[in-house]
Amino acid sequence: MGEFSPVTIPVLHIVGYSGSGKTTLIEKLLPLLKGQGLRVATLKHSHHVLEMDQRGKDSWRHKQAGADTSALVGAGQWMMVCELADDFTPQQWANQYAQGHNLVLVEGYHNMAGVKVEVVRQAHSRTLRCDASSLLAVMSDGELQLKDVVQIGLNDISALSDVVLQWLQEGKYDG
Repeated sequence: MGEFSPVTIPVLHIVGYSGSGKTTLIEKLLPLLKGQGLRVATLKHSHHVLEMDQRGKDSWRHKQAGADTSALVGAGQWMMVCELADDFTPQQWANQYAQGHNLVLVEGYHNMAGVKVEVVRQAHSRTLRCDASSLLAVMSDGELQLKDVVQIGLNDISALSDVVLQWLQEGKYDG
């Protein structure tokens, strides 16, 4: 019998400088993708040490006692705190924890390999944060001089949804 290999879940990074509107873009894009019947997971990158557990609660005590992973299950939801290797990638997270989803939208990880949509707000920067060769599209409130990159107005979420859906249908995402 062959070795089990999980399905590669498409991962799309939403990147840009701080304050460019990455979170707002994801908030507006999600309903359009969900309206197409997609199951979408999100992953937010943070440079800070995370403290999701509450000091003194049972799940916190489990982690303090040495559990590598601790999960809290409630009415229709669960949360998990898990120790990760420093080089754990969004793609590895998606393949391990997002099975059953059609797409993972990642906010951040601009310097990591993968397909990206960059948000450029002229008030914050007029240059790209990542290499243009990794871009599926650029969302901007101004004109950028870019070759071979789809450029979409910052508020045209419907156009971005169409580009993302076409990308998913073509299967040209990294695994």
